[in-house]
Amino acid sequence: MLRNKEFRQFAILFSFMAAITVILGFAINTAAGILAASSSIAFGTAFFAFTRARYKSLALISAQIDLVLHNADHLYIGESDEGELSILHSEIAKMTLRIREQNEALKKEKIHLADSLADIAHQLKTPLTSVNLIVSLLADSPEGIQKKALLREMEELLERMDWLITTLLKLSRFDAGIVEFKREQTEVNSLIQCALRPFLIQMDLHNMDLQIEVPEGLFIEGDQNWLSEALQNILKNCIESTGGMGRLQIICTDTPLFTGITIHDNGTGFKKEDLPCLFDRFYRGKKADTSGYGIGLSLCKRIITGHGGTITAKNHPEGGAVFTIRFPK
Repeated sequence: MLRNKEFRQFAILFSFMAAITVILGFAINTAAGILAASSSIAFGTAFFAFTRARYKSLALISAQIDLVLHNADHLYIGESDEGELSILHSEIAKMTLRIREQNEALKKEKIHLADSLADIAHQLKTPLTSVNLIVSLLADSPEGIQKKALLREMEELLERMDWLITTLLKLSRFDAGIVEFKREQTEVNSLIQCALRPFLIQMDLHNMDLQIEVPEGLFIEGDQNWLSEALQNILKNCIESTGGMGRLQIICTDTPLFTGITIHDNGTGFKKEDLPCLFDRFYRGKKADTSGYGIGLSLCKRIITGHGGTITAKNHPEGGAVFTIRFPK
């Protein structure tokens, strides 16, 4: 306590006042002097005891804060009676809980980051290994037809790697919170046509049946480029699932509550155990023939929810998968 400058100053002032009071008391008479001395001693003792108790409480709080700073587990700050220390206890307890929650969140984020980096390395390693193998085969100067086939295969692998890296960069922008969507009126029919454009040749080669139902003059508010990116990831999933002679339906609805886009294919659908994890990053499903990277649908969900919408996926009663997107009005 004596290390506290304010306490030392108060103790000196109190001693000086007590001494004057006792002297004046004895100057009046002996009884008054004894009463003044007794009162000063009693008041000083009570104040000293009270202050010492408060210092003990403050020392305990200080020790608890030190434990918080050193990431102690199972930290508990006891309750005090009503007063300033009680308020201080309460605030420190809140701070402790908040720090602990943030610490747990950081640990989970660290684990997630490590797992993500491992997944990225694994996803890039497979096509890179194939590219290296093709390069070694090309070094042996094969015949012209075989050489063209190897070059075509290498080009496809490089395109897949480019798509993977580009998509991961987009997801990292979402994680960093630096993505800003334009808020503009976008015609739904134009949006769907824009999303379909990269797949038209592929769908034509596979004789896929495409059905589109969009009410005239249907608009949603959002960023057409990003929304087109989201739809393309769904369409890519559906086209890969259906294969040759497939069917793809895109049906849009307009209600007083929301604008809906439903995409239905006649492919193999999803396994029941995959449904809760379809939009998780790097989740590739239980199918043995799954060749995707598990990031397209994750990016799609980030874009849709970033526009205030919702997206769900399930198996259609008639077979195949159905994706339902809703934008509230």
